[in-house]
Amino acid sequence: MLKILIPTLMLIPTAWLAPTKWLWPTTLTHSMLIALISLSWLKNTMETGWSTLNLFMATDPLSTPLLVLTCWLLPLMILASQNHTATEPINRQRMYITLLTSLQIFLILAFGATELIMFYVMFESTLIPTLILITRWGNQTERLNAGVYFLFYTLAGSLPLLIALLLLQNYTGTLSLLTLPFSHPLHLSSNADKLWWAGCLLAFLVKMPLYGVHLWLPKAHVEAPVAGSMVLAAVLLKLGGYGMMRMIVMLEPLTKELSYPFLIFALWGIIMTSSICLRQTDLKSLIAYSSVSHMGLVVGGILIQTPWGFTGALILMIAHGLTSSALFCLANTNYERTHSRTMLLARGLQIILPLMTTWWFIASLANLALPPLPNLMGELMIITSLFNWSWWTIVFTGGGTLITASYSLYMFLMTQRGPLPSHIIGLDPSHSREHLLMALHLLPLLLLILKPELIWGWTH
Repeated sequence: MLKILIPTLMLIPTAWLAPTKWLWPTTLTHSMLIALISLSWLKNTMETGWSTLNLFMATDPLSTPLLVLTCWLLPLMILASQNHTATEPINRQRMYITLLTSLQIFLILAFGATELIMFYVMFESTLIPTLILITRWGNQTERLNAGVYFLFYTLAGSLPLLIALLLLQNYTGTLSLLTLPFSHPLHLSSNADKLWWAGCLLAFLVKMPLYGVHLWLPKAHVEAPVAGSMVLAAVLLKLGGYGMMRMIVMLEPLTKELSYPFLIFALWGIIMTSSICLRQTDLKSLIAYSSVSHMGLVVGGILIQTPWGFTGALILMIAHGLTSSALFCLANTNYERTHSRTMLLARGLQIILPLMTTWWFIASLANLALPPLPNLMGELMIITSLFNWSWWTIVFTGGGTLITASYSLYMFLMTQRGPLPSHIIGLDPSHSREHLLMALHLLPLLLLILKPELIWGWTH
């Protein structure tokens, strides 16, 4: 564990001490090496499922894929941000890289934590760098408003979690994830227990975000710089899913009855947010709403608590992390050239940048869950387990997949096909940096088809 954590910590002095000319190459190489070393976590040899144990951290089949995704994303964020921070003073560039690194440190500590209070503290700590990224490096004045939404939604949701965890500590005497599953079953029946149940899950449902408490997400995404959007879509939303999977095991037997309203919100949210995507004019906003709809499926998969639902949720979280991050990068490459996120103003780009269109095509197809991509594996497992739980859900999930296909194709056709508007002249050609960035997003996605066991989670 320290093999990854210490090099990540050392990225901060690297960012401040590297000479101006070498700032981006050194931080990129350094973070890429960390990402490559983190792949060794995927080889799990322990019989108990827990490995690389130390006093405070460990990995198990559930947290390993998310940890690797976190490490994989830092070099990609550095690659993506190089161009749009180039005009800034060098100290601000260093600060930007420092914030991204600190985000990675907090995320590794959150996913690796074996103790729930440590997980909670790190879960909250990720707010600070993200907030600074959104409010300092965002594009419009709206960014302050977005930062306030982001902060207050997440804090209001997660303060009950702290109280719930302290109550759990009082009751069981431990908050260690290694021993909690083996402690005495909690006899939950009273109304206070129901409140405790809600407190445990509310923080994660806001973070996911569940439809109804999702309003902070489109705002934060639209206002954030590219790295902020990438890390928000790819990893920070997954903190919610990860936390739910960890906590829900302890919330028996209440979940059976109490999860109904949340399941209904999640499934209805799939339809609603997908429909909202169909009438978006703003490219980043469309991708942000599509995240809400995908996460609705994940919430459904986790709340019904079947092995298939859990596995599908984890697979979809990883696949969605790579896909939506790739889409935000593509939206950013468009934005850097046309300086507008409005889809009507920049269409027909296939004529000018044909290779970029190939990446758009693959990313859009991944977003609509084309077989045999992991996106489809995850969605299919969740849809099957939901259907097995109640066949009414097929109305929502089926409708959701239909609309998802529609808006993904709409997004592709709006940005790439059609006549080229006459006001677009003298665009920059696409750089190899951007092609590398897209390849590093979509290659892992394609390679996971060959070995999906890596992201199966507990059922493996």
